[in-house]
Amino acid sequence: MTPLLLTDIERAVRGSWTAETCTPEYRSRWTEDNPARDQCGVTALVVNDLLGGELIRGEVHVDGERVDYHWWNRLGRGVEIDLTREQFGPEEIVTGGVVVPRPPDGELRRLREEYELLRDRVLEKLNRQQEAASSAAGARG
Repeated sequence: MTPLLLTDIERAVRGSWTAETCTPEYRSRWTEDNPARDQCGVTALVVNDLLGGELIRGEVHVDGERVDYHWWNRLGRGVEIDLTREQFGPEEIVTGGVVVPRPPDGELRRLREEYELLRDRVLEKLNRQQEAASSAAGARG
């Protein structure tokens, strides 16, 4: 089996975002021009599924006032992964960053459907990629 690379995960995640996987109350502002918009919570959960680590939550400020939260991941040795960082405009500043315990899957209420849809899409893409890599390796061997 071919090892999974962070670039593989990133490609699968980014290729799985749609309006249906973003935060429902902001779905109307999601566009293909900014596909990372409002995907941070579900993306952080999927990355946590695949790589473990910690969930980090910061605050999004505009003109010094909190307008939202932003989620990303921290792996071992303090390595942080934020696949949705480009969603913000220059007026939106992410501040802070605290570790937030992951709720048990049975207690995940908000964004459950969006998370499950994104997770399933990402896993399907990664499985297809693994199968293709295995077939290519078999053909070479």
